[in-house]
Amino acid sequence: MAAKKQEAAAPGAKKTRPAAAAAKTLPAAAAAKTKKVTQIGSPIRRSPDQRQTLVGLGLNKMNRTRELEDTPSVRGMIARVQHMVKVEG
Repeated sequence: MAAKKQEAAAPGAKKTRPAAAAAKTLPAAAAAKTKKVTQIGSPIRRSPDQRQTLVGLGLNKMNRTRELEDTPSVRGMIARVQHMVKVEG
């Protein structure tokens, strides 16, 4: 057992940080790039593609709000259902 502990503490061994510590080092600007999306329209009588897009955004009930990353893929999804959502930020 003692040999294993010595091997782990050998010089040149790479130490890794926990995931929580790595998340804290993100720049504030990267964490602030979000959009607040609220569903204001019903998916009733809409195409299955539009329903699936709402589910992909995390919206499937009226007046539900999600805070989403501002990425090109999320922007494209919002554009497909823009008549059923309200976007802030």
